[in-house]
Amino acid sequence: MPPWCRASASPTPGSTATAGGSSADPARPLAGSYARVSPEVPAEHEGEGEDGDEGRWSALVPELLADILRRVDAGAERWPGRRDVVACACVCRWWREAAVALVRPPLQRGGITFLASLKQPGPRDAPIQCFIKRNKKKSTFHLYLSLTQALTGQGKFLLAAHRIRCGLRMEYIISIRNDISHGSHVGKLKSDFTRTKFTIYDWQPQYEGAKVPSSRCRRWLATKQINPLVSTGSANTGEVCYEYNLLKSRGPRRIHCSMQCPTHEGTAIDPEEANQPSTPSSLILYNKLPRWHDDLQCWCLNFHGRVMVASVKNFQLIAPAGTGEPWGVQDDETVILQFGKVDDDVFTMDYRQPLSAFQAFAICLTSFGSKLACE
Repeated sequence: MPPWCRASASPTPGSTATAGGSSADPARPLAGSYARVSPEVPAEHEGEGEDGDEGRWSALVPELLADILRRVDAGAERWPGRRDVVACACVCRWWREAAVALVRPPLQRGGITFLASLKQPGPRDAPIQCFIKRNKKKSTFHLYLSLTQALTGQGKFLLAAHRIRCGLRMEYIISIRNDISHGSHVGKLKSDFTRTKFTIYDWQPQYEGAKVPSSRCRRWLATKQINPLVSTGSANTGEVCYEYNLLKSRGPRRIHCSMQCPTHEGTAIDPEEANQPSTPSSLILYNKLPRWHDDLQCWCLNFHGRVMVASVKNFQLIAPAGTGEPWGVQDDETVILQFGKVDDDVFTMDYRQPLSAFQAFAICLTSFGSKLACE
């Protein structure tokens, strides 16, 4: 808004027009009432409001804007400091485009900044550490980004899921909002009637010029600028299968995954500018088989201190030798996704390239719930 405002032209209560004055004359306040005088608004500022504010911000010299964003990005490596980068992207569209072009995706910087990062591949060198909190009464699951080294410490909310029973089948609705409100859903997970085969659906724009509907999910992190891939279509992005155990022999679950992994690189992708989804590549994953420990009388895996409680849900996913080379996975010992229990309703989730946070969260959701044909 301009630094001035137009004073009210309406007369104060109890004031009357001067005697003999024509109806066309402006009403004059009586003596003793407020008579504020405002400067006349120049013609170039007529109608200036929010658009004018945005115009002044966007008029910043591009070199100066780039330097400001570069300094903010360098000074906030982790959350909650990354909130400053998101705040800069909320100023106006010009700042948003500059921030999106500057911020590197998780594959390169090893962290999550914008909503689009949730559907981009994780880092190659070290996994992103997260944890999941389960609410059994409400059948909800919340994914958080770990902010400390503690397994159950503070976290930055990323995704939420609500489990729905549909006869013998199970469905999980995945949302970017904590309350899983309508209009914020970004994907779905569906099982068959045996609950041993799950299909992951990614809701995203599927055609050029797709319109992204306005919804409350646009206000994530108090921004109307960084918009998620809200549903205008549904794409099958992967399947998770659990092997049958008809003989009821003792042993861990056996998991096989077929994932369509994104190959985004370069800079953080603005969903509103992504008219066509990138062509995904297929990746096969299976769980790393644990070894039997004679002294403990149980199956064991090395979770590197990230899992504290023995559970049938614990697993590590690896790629067969030679199949992960397009993503820099050279051997079958590199753990791409690790999931394990640390408390009654708290589980750790560590993922890396080529999986995204959305895909890793969906795979981990398949581990919850009973599977009579597998155990």
